This record gives sequence, C-alpha cells and structure tokens, in this order.
Amino acid sequence: MEIRLVKGSDYYAIFPLIDEWWGGRQMSDMLPKLFFDHFANTSFVAEKEGEIIGFLIGFLSQFHSNEAYIHFVGFHPKYRNHNIGKKLYNEFFNEVKQNGRKVVRCVTSPVNKVSIVYHTKMEFEIEKGDKTLDGVSVNANYDGPNQDRVLFVKKLV
Repeated sequence: MEIRLVKGSDYYAIFPLIDEWWGGRQMSDMLPKLFFDHFANTSFVAEKEGEIIGFLIGFLSQFHSNEAYIHFVGFHPKYRNHNIGKKLYNEFFNEVKQNGRKVVRCVTSPVNKVSIVYHTKMEFEIEKGDKTLDGVSVNANYDGPNQDRVLFVKKLV
C-alpha cells in the first residue's frame, strides 16, 4: 500500500465510490471537488496496486492557528481492518505537526457508531455537547436543524 498526497483528479475516482462505501447513505454531497483542489497539501490517498482504497481530506485551520481539521475519511469496505485509517491519520498528524499545529478536530453524525468507536480508539476525545444520545455527548443542531453532531478533539504530542 502506498500513501500519497491527494490530487485534484482523484475527485473523479473517489466521488462515485463515496455513497457505495457508506452502504448507500447519501454522503457524496459532503465532499465537493474544491477540497481536492485547495487542500491537496494536507489530504491523502491510500492506493494498492493502483486502486484507491482509502482517503483522508483534512486542512489547517485558517482561523485557529494551532488547529487542523479532518473533514472526510473513507476506506474501501473490503480493506477495513487493514490499518489504512491509522496510516492515513498518522500521515495527516505528521503534516499537521510539521506546520506547528497541536490540535486536530473532526465531527461525525451520532448515527455513525463505527466512526465514534474508531475515533475514540484513535485517542480522540468527545467534546461535551448539550445533549446525550445513546450515552454519547452530542451537539444538537450543529449543522442545522436536526443535524446533531459528535465533536472530537485530539491533542498531538
């Protein structure tokens, strides 16, 4: 497996895979091409034998000079449990640290239990929200009406 920086052209390979990789959930609208064009120096693709098997789209915060944000991460379902995520996240963490950032943030939907478990295993902490769902602290209406989110933070050492 090879980890490399994302290219603008990767959008055309990844976009058709997103909803499929999420089991039919409509997720592709959350990842427009602009992320591939404007955050290519902090976003990564995992390839195996020329096939994209995972990706991480992240960026350095423009407002919070000590922070970075992971916007979207995906893995091919047949390659889950192959440490692809860990390698992509570590690549991002290394890039973030080289840019003097010490805090990484990300969010997920409360229905995405796999993401919640994964991020806590990656030593992200769940930030305190204003309500609790299924034992998880959630920020109500974070992304608009009825769009609750779980907020994560990780301090890099």
